[in-house]
Amino acid sequence: MTALIERSDEAISITEMVRSAKDIINNLESGEHDHFVIMKNNSPAAVLMNIQFYEALLDELEDLRIESIARERIKDFDRSKAISHEDMLKLFDNN
Repeated sequence: MTALIERSDEAISITEMVRSAKDIINNLESGEHDHFVIMKNNSPAAVLMNIQFYEALLDELEDLRIESIARERIKDFDRSKAISHEDMLKLFDNN
């Protein structure tokens, strides 16, 4: 698992987040930071991230989910029930 905080400037307190919300959001939007870890009582409580970082994270999770499904399906693959691409085109041709 990757460390939540790789640099000391990625950790901010809730108080700092409230006082500097606009600057923090600007840092995220500009790409200066891709995320901040919000600390509460010296423990990580939440993560605030820029949209590109968040979307990349979701994309990677979706890719892993699809890969997992594909691996399961390959285990049960029965070649005798498979049909060729050409036969699929004939079967589903709407013309």
